[in-house]
Amino acid sequence: MKKVLIIFMIGIGLSQVNAQTISDAVNYSTENLTGTARYRGVSGAFGALGGDLSALNNNPAGSAVFNQSFVSLSLSSDGYDNQTHYGDGITTNSSSDLDFNQLGAVFVSNGTGSVTKLSFGFNYDRSNDFDNQFLASGVSSNSISNYFLGYAQGTPLELLELQNGETLDELYQFLGENESFSAQQAFLGYQGYLIDPESSDLNNTAYTNAQNGNAFDQEYRYTSFGNNSRYTLNAAAQFGEDFYLGGNINIHAFNFTRNTLLFEDNIQQNNAVSSLDFENDYRAFGSGFSAQIGAIYKASQSLRLGLTLDSPTYYTISEETEQFLRTTSDLGETVINPNVINVYEDYEFQTPAKATGSIAYVFGAGGFLSFDYSYQDYSSIKFRPENDVFFQQLNADLSNSLKGVSTFRFGGEFLAGSWSFRGGYRFQESPYANQTTLGDLTGYSLGLGYAIGNARIDVAYDWAKQEQNPALHDGAFTNTTFIDHINTSLVATLSFKL
Repeated sequence: MKKVLIIFMIGIGLSQVNAQTISDAVNYSTENLTGTARYRGVSGAFGALGGDLSALNNNPAGSAVFNQSFVSLSLSSDGYDNQTHYGDGITTNSSSDLDFNQLGAVFVSNGTGSVTKLSFGFNYDRSNDFDNQFLASGVSSNSISNYFLGYAQGTPLELLELQNGETLDELYQFLGENESFSAQQAFLGYQGYLIDPESSDLNNTAYTNAQNGNAFDQEYRYTSFGNNSRYTLNAAAQFGEDFYLGGNINIHAFNFTRNTLLFEDNIQQNNAVSSLDFENDYRAFGSGFSAQIGAIYKASQSLRLGLTLDSPTYYTISEETEQFLRTTSDLGETVINPNVINVYEDYEFQTPAKATGSIAYVFGAGGFLSFDYSYQDYSSIKFRPENDVFFQQLNADLSNSLKGVSTFRFGGEFLAGSWSFRGGYRFQESPYANQTTLGDLTGYSLGLGYAIGNARIDVAYDWAKQEQNPALHDGAFTNTTFIDHINTSLVATLSFKL
């Protein structure tokens, strides 16, 4: 049985962990279009309308629009297609799965006095799906050895040398417990013959790259899975005939697992290492809370206006990592498989707040047209504790690298007897100031519904495209890969009036 040792990276170890990155901050702050088939059929443009369980996420006042108690259950088949460009190589990956997507209920009662109606609701939505996979394959002029070289600078050589009777696994563990993540990476590069010290003096802190070529055949495999779930407790009221006010308390929970595996073969001669495998596993678990307040106003019999304010989501996050390195050189094969799980001290994370304005025109019993506009300032994302030196620098990098994001959603529904026909469009700006790391998102949707007495069946198809240019590793290895990423979803919802 594999022996797993658990170490706690604290102090300087916490301030050097590579788990907290800008890309992960964006990942944890982003919500996909999820929910009921009716909601997704109009691309989520429901902020001024209400009357749908997933619309509570747009505007909590929407539960008071229901005239009677209501429950809905949704299943979705979600898939992705990635076309990946790296160096001179092009690869494709695709996958799909079936998941439980949404469950909720609203209970409506009569009010008293100026409060004409009260509603209380609960809703579960899978707000983000982390399942993804791509393969980047091609020839690069940069070796992964640059990654280790960047972390090694400033690390005393004495820390990287084995003591009498000490094993590679024991030294890796020692560096994690007593030094830093950077020291662990320097150790991997040095013991894997990828970097050399400028001097054999044990006090040496300067290193050079042992890989001298400019043509490296690389294959990078990325796999991630997990999801972010939101549990919403809702209360709302109708005042008179035209005004609705509501609030949500949201509980958030996510799990995210990422595995990366890089293979590298040296095409040219005169390199210390002819081939290598470098594998990293990263796991994160988070829980948090947020609040929303929203209002809907009937400006006329047909025109409706909505406004929602979302607080930031405040997370507590736990992380752990594992690493593996195998290199082949003139000295033979070197395998560093420490069987160590690096467990990091929990930290706090704050997503950006959001404001949403909505307008809808209702054609009596014939349907509606609706438009939502949302704004989030991603540069306000914060890691805490803010007195930590590393988090101070990371928060400054977030402020400089990210920007405010506008999201536009437009949708409509046409009713013909028991049938409903829907369509929608959405556009979301990139949160990156350079708009290169992640491009703008564009999506379209179609939906169909059929009412049978007190029950209704709805289906929707959603398609979205976004260009991505992620870094393969952080630090001094600066290689990126270009990805055409397409998400598709087929959603079915069964709803009942109670």
